[in-house]
Amino acid sequence: MKPGNIFVNEGELLDSNINRSPSAYLNNPADERAKYKYDVDKNMTVLKFVDASNKPIGMISWFAVHCTSMNNTNHLISSDNKGYAAQLFEAAINNNSLPVKGKFIAAFAQSNLGDVSPNIKGPHCINTGKPCDILTSTCEGKNELCIASGPGKDMFDSTKIIGENQYKKAMDLFNSAKSMLSGPVDFRHQFVNMSNITIKINDTYSAMTCKPAMGYSFAAGTTDGPGAFDFKQGTTKDNFFWNLIRDLIAEPSNEQVKCQAPKPILLDTGEASEPYPWQPQIASTQLLRLGDFVIIAVPGEFTTMSGRRTRDAVRDSLIKNGLPSTTKTVIAGMANTYTDYITTYEEYQIQRYEGASTIYGPHTLKAYINQFVFLAEAMVLNKTVPVGPKPPNYLSSQLSFNLPVVYDGQPSGQVFGQAIKDVSLKYLQNSTVSVTFVSANPRNNLMTEKTFLTVEKQNSSTDWEVIATDSSWNTIFAWERTSTLFGESIATITWDIPADQPTGTYRIRHFGYAKPNPLSEAIKEFTGSSKPFQVVTKKLKFDWRDFNRPQYWRYFKALGHYKKKYQNLYNTIP
Repeated sequence: MKPGNIFVNEGELLDSNINRSPSAYLNNPADERAKYKYDVDKNMTVLKFVDASNKPIGMISWFAVHCTSMNNTNHLISSDNKGYAAQLFEAAINNNSLPVKGKFIAAFAQSNLGDVSPNIKGPHCINTGKPCDILTSTCEGKNELCIASGPGKDMFDSTKIIGENQYKKAMDLFNSAKSMLSGPVDFRHQFVNMSNITIKINDTYSAMTCKPAMGYSFAAGTTDGPGAFDFKQGTTKDNFFWNLIRDLIAEPSNEQVKCQAPKPILLDTGEASEPYPWQPQIASTQLLRLGDFVIIAVPGEFTTMSGRRTRDAVRDSLIKNGLPSTTKTVIAGMANTYTDYITTYEEYQIQRYEGASTIYGPHTLKAYINQFVFLAEAMVLNKTVPVGPKPPNYLSSQLSFNLPVVYDGQPSGQVFGQAIKDVSLKYLQNSTVSVTFVSANPRNNLMTEKTFLTVEKQNSSTDWEVIATDSSWNTIFAWERTSTLFGESIATITWDIPADQPTGTYRIRHFGYAKPNPLSEAIKEFTGSSKPFQVVTKKLKFDWRDFNRPQYWRYFKALGHYKKKYQNLYNTIP
């Protein structure tokens, strides 16, 4: 720990997020919606951390957008658009060091992202190209045909674009941050049982939160990742068949059905207790104060309007109880505990995916707002708050259905780490190189703080410099089981060579651990390497020698030109 300062800045980022449940958003009061220009928050908030000599040491950015640029067809581990933004930011400050190896740390955090998608082209029917049904997000009655995409040509390109947008805006706000935070550092934290809170609606009517439950529309998925079977978003009526399946797990009580209405319950998670409770009833709530900047740490995914109401209510309470009118609040999403989604009461009635995933019923948001207002008042007035009910700890009783690695085999005549599909001798900048190795199950060693691959540049006869790892955006490590019976597998490593990559000699290496004996728990380390290859610059000058290849003469003939006309020219070239 060392002395430093914190600066705050805010700005608008466009073309990076859309509302994926507009029909639910439109159910909010018209006068409330009229306060806002957009149906999602376009505001980015940045904290800039510097040391006593004003040297940058860190940055936190809050911007509301799901990390679903990589959709549910992706089988690779990915940190999505926010992870890519963090890599770009850290590389810029850390002089292009390898990912997570520099001293400066950039965090691209979540905010009220519940109904916010990065796929800004919006949902369309993949079979016709037409817009999906706005209420159910279906095409011809099928949710799996309605998918949102964009802005790129594929999910990798879209991830880069949305990530780069966040990076550029965050860097602009970081560099222009002038407002320095000052004042007390404080916090309030309390555990709350969210399943039985009484909410006063008016002088004559009170309501309750419910035990957790998931609705039918939850199984429909979203336009960022559709579900399966015949489920549709916007479902407010149950189905005999699915109720029968549900009741085999846990049949909801009449009280639970009434409490969760109009949500038709698909999974009664709050009354399912085997082998342990399926969803939490005790949630963590927290406020963190840095001078006149207050972070609202919410335990779930608040929708756009839910976040706005919470942010405003907390800020009003802070100012009412003594903080300056310049006080700023920010929603920090999915903090401490995960309690799924939190919609407004009005959005809940529509029962889109987010409403069906609001597990404590239609009054969930109001309960959270009351709780955070209570914490805000206590913090400003310097009051202590009870810890609250202690959440149960089930770590020691967790069940895993992921079978252990039995053994790893290697094909006859081959060894672990051997390149069985090696590289070519030369590659142009802005092209792709790939190599396949005999490999073993990566679960033998997850390589935490290490890497399954390196791309290395030769600086001398014995010196190789690591210029990329499996954390780098331009590399892919894809493991594939080729024989379950014999435990054989391969790993294919791909490197997309940057357009500005320096020319020179390179190699790709693979690192792993194998379990060769099924009767022993012993694992052994192995490494493998491609042969060296050259990265060369793309030719800038036209070379007539290239046209001595037969395939090119066919094009000349098609244009009315003949080989004889050009042969004399070719022969004059030394």
